[in-house]
Amino acid sequence: MEAVPRPRPPNLHRQVTRHGKAVWYVRIGKGPRVRIQSAFGTPEFHSKYLAAIAGLPDRQRPEDDRTSPGTLAWLIERYRETTGWTDLSMASRRQRENIFEHVLEAAGRHPFAKITTASIMAGRDRRAKTTPAQARKFLDTMRGLFRWAVKAKLIKVDPTAGIANPSAPKSDGYIPWSIEDIAAYEAHWPVGTRQRVWLDVLIYTGLRRGDAVRLGRPHIRKGVCTIKTEKTDTVVALPILPALMKTLDAGPCGELTFIAGEGGRPLTKESFGNLFRKACREAGLQNRSAHGLRKAAATRAAEAGATVAQLNAIFGWKGAKMATFYTEAADRRRLSIDAMHLLGNDG
Repeated sequence: MEAVPRPRPPNLHRQVTRHGKAVWYVRIGKGPRVRIQSAFGTPEFHSKYLAAIAGLPDRQRPEDDRTSPGTLAWLIERYRETTGWTDLSMASRRQRENIFEHVLEAAGRHPFAKITTASIMAGRDRRAKTTPAQARKFLDTMRGLFRWAVKAKLIKVDPTAGIANPSAPKSDGYIPWSIEDIAAYEAHWPVGTRQRVWLDVLIYTGLRRGDAVRLGRPHIRKGVCTIKTEKTDTVVALPILPALMKTLDAGPCGELTFIAGEGGRPLTKESFGNLFRKACREAGLQNRSAHGLRKAAATRAAEAGATVAQLNAIFGWKGAKMATFYTEAADRRRLSIDAMHLLGNDG
């Protein structure tokens, strides 16, 4: 029988049916009960718990006629039972669940054997009108599904084979925060506000948004927070710097997580992203994001002399690509500053 977690997460309740089965649900005050369908202790359970706390709809759909054998919905259900799905990171699964949600709405009852290359391309092109990134996510999701279906001998031809991702416009990505940006935010949101907690957790840990919203006192031991990153499944150990500890002590923080909404409720990374952008705008900062702070932190560490191995350890990267990008940029800056006097050398 599943054990009751200690301490009990806020508003999480457990009930044992007459058949001896444990049922978990979220209920805030006297509001409706929101059943959590996933197995307790899994990443899906945690994700659905946070979604229920935040008042978001549960991504898991009830069984209906769409899941009849032979339908696309049935194929997706079987795919979720494979290691090809469970081996994906929690972040990738959540992202692909969002894609599947729309696919099921449009074609859940459609026979999966009749899905053609033309229909996949049409789905890609519709999303490309929004952003190329959405089209690539859609294609990656459907490619994973149908490649598994071919290996499982459920279909003979992969309808995603040979379909190229749309080209993305050249971009430097998220805008890194400047020292002035950070100062403007701090001036508007002083220590003692939850918006200041948000900033300092991000800037003094360098965590991605999805990891930052999970970070809390249970992760800290002897002044070091240890957490497995959502995207790469890498464990990072980050000492709590004095500036961050001062902010956390002042709060307000949640019971389980430092980053919290009104009433101390945990936030999903999506809802936090929206709230953080709003806080930035109220501080007079446009087009600033949580990931921009991560880029600023990596730049600052590289310019201070951090090695590739150190950057990987801090930011949870694997390989040398990302860390080398920052160290090479820092090296170019130092070399430029050191050599600039040569342009004025008459000799």
